[in-house]
Amino acid sequence: MNTSAFPERPKDRLRALVVEDEWPARNYLVELIESSGLAEVVGAVADDEQARQVLQPTSGVNVDVVFVDVQLAGRGSERAGLDWVRTEIESRRSLMFVLATAFENHAVEAFELGVVDYLLKPFSEERVNQCLHRVRARLPLDTNHDYGKLRIVSRRKKSLVFLEPEEIWAFEAADRMTFAHTELGSFDLDLSLSAIEASFGRTFMRVHRSWLVNLKHVKELERDGNETRLFVGHRLSDGGQGIFVQVARDRSQVVRDHLLANATGLRRL
Repeated sequence: MNTSAFPERPKDRLRALVVEDEWPARNYLVELIESSGLAEVVGAVADDEQARQVLQPTSGVNVDVVFVDVQLAGRGSERAGLDWVRTEIESRRSLMFVLATAFENHAVEAFELGVVDYLLKPFSEERVNQCLHRVRARLPLDTNHDYGKLRIVSRRKKSLVFLEPEEIWAFEAADRMTFAHTELGSFDLDLSLSAIEASFGRTFMRVHRSWLVNLKHVKELERDGNETRLFVGHRLSDGGQGIFVQVARDRSQVVRDHLLANATGLRRL
């Protein structure tokens, strides 16, 4: 993959927050939103409490539209998501909401509340694109969005952690989870590697099906026969702070070439 071939992120893309307690549905909706080219997902969380943290002004995350499941597990109500949207619409007039659910019976009430759209599961690419066009059409013509640098929303226990892309060493997919590795530790998040790659392809390089690496943090490339691995982190591997990342065999030469492209001191053979 040639990271320099990735286009700049369009400045007019919507910023979406996904609130869905089921991981497969959450991840699939995130991928559909990202692949549309009309929006980027700035957060994907499991419940309304975590969503409130993202929406706090102090979080530094800008959101245009929130996709919310009607049913949120553990909230003691089959319509917890809808009730939360009612509260939020009353207090956040500039924020748009989309209900994303498997149940048709709340549609009339949802539209009476003022939601922009009502998505039924299973989601489809065509329907999500249609929804995003509808959201864009509702944006005020004179809206001045602050499309600054996109941040990563991750999780540590019951807290949300906001990370700058440049401080992340690598993203790892393991055990149906995604982890962001940093100098401060590892944090889990709900975006797939594909969704992350779509938003940060110029910063992170796919070196393995389970790894995206920030090449600026690579300190060492090690080859042993047909095996290649990277040491990514703060200092070199001998007593240093960092992680080892396995490089796929079909990516090893490309990764090496990228690392050497902006480096000097080694005679090319």
